[in-house]
Amino acid sequence: MGESPKNPITKPAKAMDWDNLRRRLATASMVVSSEPTQEEKQGILRKRAQTLARQPLQEETDGVLDVLEFLLTYETYAIEMRWVAETYPLKELTPLPGTPTFVAGIINVRGRILSVIDIRKFFDLPEKGLTDLNKVIIVHKGAMEFGILADEILGTRSIPLSEVQPPFPTLTGIREEYLKGVTRKRTAILDGAKLLTDRNLIVHEEVT
Repeated sequence: MGESPKNPITKPAKAMDWDNLRRRLATASMVVSSEPTQEEKQGILRKRAQTLARQPLQEETDGVLDVLEFLLTYETYAIEMRWVAETYPLKELTPLPGTPTFVAGIINVRGRILSVIDIRKFFDLPEKGLTDLNKVIIVHKGAMEFGILADEILGTRSIPLSEVQPPFPTLTGIREEYLKGVTRKRTAILDGAKLLTDRNLIVHEEVT
């Protein structure tokens, strides 16, 4: 009879060196949580300095108002471009009975019926009458949209905020809450956000 296979010899398990493992873990923890080197600190400071150096430049770039300037009763006014949808020639103005006197009427702009505001009457400014140069500045904010009469569109330009002074109502006749400010050349900058949220300028549908 053949000999039965011999059982393999099992070597005794090597004892875990817990002290060595603890030392290795402690060393790894120190590496992870160690403070940055002097060179790394200098790199962080350089990055922070570069970020701070860019901030004034960004503020200077953003420190302007992009506006549309127009004439109104021989005076120069402006409104920020972010509120302006377009300018439109005044072709046919349909009066709207039963509305406040400052509502000049309504116009059809490519199928959109918009009310047109004569802010001279809204601000009680002297009138000089309509001319062939009259344009409509269509302003909008969300669902609110209407037109503002202007005697002449002068164009767009950027006005540095440093040139904008606090509004002086006695200078323009416009109440202070409707002005963002006045430039050194006496251009009155209208507060488009205020105009577009003023419920006094909303033409209600129920008006007949």
